[in-house]
Amino acid sequence: MIVMEYHNPVLLKETVEGLNIKEDGVYVDVTFGGGGHSKEILRHLGDKGRLIAFDQDQDALLNTIDDSRFLLINENFRHLKRFLRFHGIKTVDGILADFGVSSHQFDVPDRGFSTRFEAMLDMRMNQEDALSAYHVVNDYSEEELKRVFYQYGELRQAPVLARTIVSERKNEAIRTTEQLKQVLKKHLPPRRENKILAQIYQAIRIEVNQEIEVLKEFLLQTPDVLVKGGRLSFISYHSLEDRMVKRFIRNGLFEGEAEKDVFGNVDVPLKKVGKLIVPGEEEIEQNNRARSARLRIAERI
Repeated sequence: MIVMEYHNPVLLKETVEGLNIKEDGVYVDVTFGGGGHSKEILRHLGDKGRLIAFDQDQDALLNTIDDSRFLLINENFRHLKRFLRFHGIKTVDGILADFGVSSHQFDVPDRGFSTRFEAMLDMRMNQEDALSAYHVVNDYSEEELKRVFYQYGELRQAPVLARTIVSERKNEAIRTTEQLKQVLKKHLPPRRENKILAQIYQAIRIEVNQEIEVLKEFLLQTPDVLVKGGRLSFISYHSLEDRMVKRFIRNGLFEGEAEKDVFGNVDVPLKKVGKLIVPGEEEIEQNNRARSARLRIAERI
């Protein structure tokens, strides 16, 4: 079996401990990737325990674990409830999610996720999806591009970036990561070039993979799937994700405040467990991807 190269899983000990695993429990890892978190969960399970993993990336299937307690579903975790029920599972004891792009996706040049390599504009986590970075850059209107850069990249220069792309693509389609970089070069100050490029790539990637919509759909399903006392362990890598996770844990909502009853009590499905957890200096030194990781743990009330 070919095993794809993946970095060490981020916050491995803390994330799995946060699940408070029962030996005979049923758990879900919705971002399987290289299988690091899944292998650690399996170490804590007994013979009657069960682990279901999700990953929409075909490459991840090459890392499947040969264990009778394990099942890998090649689907987006936005379909969590649907596919669990397809396999006869109505409730689970814990859910783990390590959001964002896997190190493997960043490190394979032709996937087009990284600013480090020249590649075709792709950025699809599911390589069978129709929408790619090429289509966003070349087919989106100026207004749509501006929205993407504002909303998902939090870029103040969104209008000028969108205007420049629309102007330049009239001459020639922007096909590669290097072409995109050259088109926007005049708007990338040398000292901030890498940071701004990372924000641009993040914005396009989130749009291509509908990451915010997927996250919302997924979070809304978790209270229905978790048993009372079941745990969530979620790792986020940028502020948009982390704010959504934090608000959902606190309010069960993404906007506004939860309604109170006549006694002033708030009916929310989850409660936070402990404080925000971030990687230590040693882990960041060993795995640079961990530097922006934020782990939040919650329990079903």
